[in-house]
Amino acid sequence: MSKAPDNRDRENSIFSLDRREFITAGLAVAATAMFPRIAFSAPVKQPMVSAHRKLGALEVSSIGLGCMNVAWGFGPPIDKRDAVKLIRHAYDRGVTYFDSAEVYGPFLSEEFVGEALASVRNKVVIASKFGFDIGPSGEIRGLNSRPEQIRKVVEASLKRLRTDRIDLLYQHRVDPTVPIEDVAGTVKDLIKEGKVLHFGLSEAGGATIRRAHKEQTVSAIQNEYSIWTRDPEGEVIPTCEELGIGLVAWGPLGKGYLTGTIPSSATFVKTDLRSTMPRFTHEAMEANRPVVNLIKRVAQRKGVKNSQIALAWLLARKPWIVPIPGTTKMNHLDEDVDAANIKLSEADMQEIESGFAKLTIQGARSSAAVLALIDVGARLGTSSKGTYGISPLRKGGNL
Repeated sequence: MSKAPDNRDRENSIFSLDRREFITAGLAVAATAMFPRIAFSAPVKQPMVSAHRKLGALEVSSIGLGCMNVAWGFGPPIDKRDAVKLIRHAYDRGVTYFDSAEVYGPFLSEEFVGEALASVRNKVVIASKFGFDIGPSGEIRGLNSRPEQIRKVVEASLKRLRTDRIDLLYQHRVDPTVPIEDVAGTVKDLIKEGKVLHFGLSEAGGATIRRAHKEQTVSAIQNEYSIWTRDPEGEVIPTCEELGIGLVAWGPLGKGYLTGTIPSSATFVKTDLRSTMPRFTHEAMEANRPVVNLIKRVAQRKGVKNSQIALAWLLARKPWIVPIPGTTKMNHLDEDVDAANIKLSEADMQEIESGFAKLTIQGARSSAAVLALIDVGARLGTSSKGTYGISPLRKGGNL
């Protein structure tokens, strides 16, 4: 973040908290004196996310909040008031990383995030994304990462987010018509102008990451990663480790499946992206039940939720991995945040790894059309070694 938190804001928030606690305690004492047979207890504080991690040079909470679900993807958008309340609750629980994109809604997610975080802007990290061609009626017409389009998107996103800078700006998908050097160069200029602070790529493979990183330092790669989706382990994680880049794991709960709360008989409405995913047919969900049971065994032994084990697993993989679960429910948000305090032992991790090695996951993680937008090396079974990825080379350029 470019601006330091206002000390007055910090002092005022602390003072207000202390005053509320003082009044609450005073009322409790007075009531006990008046009604000695009634037992009163102080309100229980929920633990906060205290651990932080580095995405390159950018420091964020160890668990972030994915802000797609409130606006798009797994159903219709929720009420704006509920979305704002949910996002603010995440901040109150210690979450400092909030992930959005213009395409979520489209545009609604950024509006929700902007309103929810306006009063605490200097205390949070806001990420957003460009890269899609969105029509006047909100229809997604394909990819577009041309320099002029990037600038247009950033100006609109800044207004919706109610801010003067985007802390972390991602290319949402690698554009096969625009050299990644031109994309990185445009973001580099935006960083010089102070409108963007850090650069990231989503669903990019190793070759593309390296090319972009030469032009402008890449702080984070945001790819799908979870216990049942291991695509980044081939080349993306090794590349990130070598270059000092953080990994933001989207879909850390397997789009809800790893929580164990989705029955194999579940049917998804057309507005739910899972309705197009081979992994979410009735047959595939039934065939993949063993991975849920594997997580469940560890969760039951520790007395926690499946979702919390799935998140704790990611946190234990690398100290620079930050999962961003998304939800529309306050109780699910609290469970996700609490996962930051769960530690998996080497034996726990080995149990999960050895158990998973015996399984064969049925169904692709996304539809064929969506997978076609993912860069070489970011998809399971593909490699960008010896190539330059799906982004074309600059005219007259070379590797």
